[in-house]
Amino acid sequence: MKDWKNHLSSDPSILFGKLSVKGTRIPVELILEKLASNYSFEDLLKAYPRLKVEDIQACLFYAAENAKHEKTLATG
Repeated sequence: MKDWKNHLSSDPSILFGKLSVKGTRIPVELILEKLASNYSFEDLLKAYPRLKVEDIQACLFYAAENAKHEKTLATG
């Protein structure tokens, strides 16, 4: 399920074009922040009934893909 584009989209008329789960107003950044704050998939599915497991996984694949292409300067 590495093709996150099937589950995520950006539309200038929805959330000012922020990447979100298709068919919802749930931004990817929110899902990632919740996961980083110890929310489980089950917690997210309960809080956002329109979400599917595949949508959450798509958010993670999106983040992983972007991290692969990110360059960070080491600071001392």
